[in-house]
Amino acid sequence: MMSFYTESELAGIGLRSFGENVLLSRKASIYGAENIEIGDNVRIDDFVLISGNIRIGKWVHIAAYSALYAGRFSIILNDFVTISSRNAIYAESDDYSGASLTNPLINGVFRKTYGGNVIFEKHTLLGTGCTVLPGIKIGEGASVGAMSLVNCNLEEWAVYAGIPAKRLKERDRNILELERSFLK
Repeated sequence: MMSFYTESELAGIGLRSFGENVLLSRKASIYGAENIEIGDNVRIDDFVLISGNIRIGKWVHIAAYSALYAGRFSIILNDFVTISSRNAIYAESDDYSGASLTNPLINGVFRKTYGGNVIFEKHTLLGTGCTVLPGIKIGEGASVGAMSLVNCNLEEWAVYAGIPAKRLKERDRNILELERSFLK
């Protein structure tokens, strides 16, 4: 059985803000809590790592072993986003070209990074074992299949999969009607 922080314990973590019915596992790792906003009805499971400027909307689930690394940028998960287990989402990364040293222990003069905000629009879904690179926008209603590499923006209401992720087909928009019924 999972163990989640109580509302008073959440207040003590120092989050920028959090809503109602937030289920944050005691086994999750939060870095830079003062930069993290969590909306209503959010569940963050065991062994999730969240670091940096993160904004999580309403009705969002982040499954076990996923990691969100914002760095100097932001990661935004809008309403009804699902992040399955074992995903890595990066808003900043080292330059791997060899022109500079890499890793956070290196002084800024010798290290070069690149990045950009990562945005998951409403009703997006990331299957298990995916990697999302910096500066990516996943359009409303887009879904990404397991073990995919997202290295470019994804269009709305489409299903993607692969390395790199490629558009496979349209995604059913019935979700929008289901949302209206659910929220009544």
